Amino acid sequence: MAGTITALKVQERSKDRISVYLDGQFTFGLALIHALWLRVGQHLSDDEIKALHEADTLEKAKQRALGLISYRPRSVQEVRRRLRRAGVDDQAIEEVVASLMQSGLLDDASFSRSWVESRQETSPRSKRMMAWELRQKGISAATITASLQSVSDEEAAYQLAQKRWPRVADIQPPSERRRRLIGYLARHGFNYDTIRDALVRLSDESGVQLLDDDDVASVDN
Repeated sequence: MAGTITALKVQERSKDRISVYLDGQFTFGLALIHALWLRVGQHLSDDEIKALHEADTLEKAKQRALGLISYRPRSVQEVRRRLRRAGVDDQAIEEVVASLMQSGLLDDASFSRSWVESRQETSPRSKRMMAWELRQKGISAATITASLQSVSDEEAAYQLAQKRWPRVADIQPPSERRRRLIGYLARHGFNYDTIRDALVRLSDESGVQLLDDDDVASVDN
């Protein structure tokens, strides 16, 4: 494969990549950043070409990872999984991950806090459910615990009940309205005691009795 560079051409579809021609034949493509030191007439040995291929593979993996985290924040494990799914070898994955972590672009603690904040703002759910979601993304138990430290299940359930109330307020009979509210909150991971307390607060706010007398009595006691 060794040969002399006879042409270096910017690729039409990727302006940040260069086509390298050796002895008059297209031989390989290369990221512009790794082609800056190349020149026409330069001889490339097999080892130099291998090193260029390895650098380009790493650059492609890094750009893919940057694309992932530019779309939305990602955990370290998410980036690893996506790169592995794209066929990137483990060594390149670890080099890319280490580089992004060092630069602060990958940070599980920051990701976990952002995830929890987003959930609380857009779709409140229980600490148990958020912990499960974060575990699926490869976040450590210690990081999850720290991220959820200030979260209140009681407040989150109440906020979710408030958001849901306009959609169920006119449902009749009242028992069906109650059933739907309880089911909705349960699907977001809240236990019955937390749901009951949230509905008591919502009842006081709306002036509509949302629980059975036995439920209210158990809260009062």
